[in-house]
Amino acid sequence: MTPALPTATPKTVTNTNALDTVFSALADPTRREILNMLLEDDMAVTDVAEPFDMSLAAISKHLVILAGAGLISQEKRGRVKWCKLEPDALRAASVWMQGFGQFEPVNLDAFERFLETEFSETPADTPE
Repeated sequence: MTPALPTATPKTVTNTNALDTVFSALADPTRREILNMLLEDDMAVTDVAEPFDMSLAAISKHLVILAGAGLISQEKRGRVKWCKLEPDALRAASVWMQGFGQFEPVNLDAFERFLETEFSETPADTPE
């Protein structure tokens, strides 16, 4: 009888899907710049669009992706739509990435010196 393979729990799948959405949204430099802008304060959509060389419709598509990932929220105040940074999704991604911080970075120069020492021929190793 074959042992059962472990399966992902629904919570794990949900968390993985949420992280996938966050990292997908963060993959675009325009969206990362929008998030940087929103670090300062809430902004109207037209103000978000101003520094970019693209249409308001294109910026709106970026904002929809950011909102879908939970990275921003949008609220209509009067006739103006405002964008606000939502840090929880970024916090979840940061917590996930911190799990990889347990590994020490590799010092490639020291590793190269170690390999040279280990594999260099010494006079005792060379045949006469």
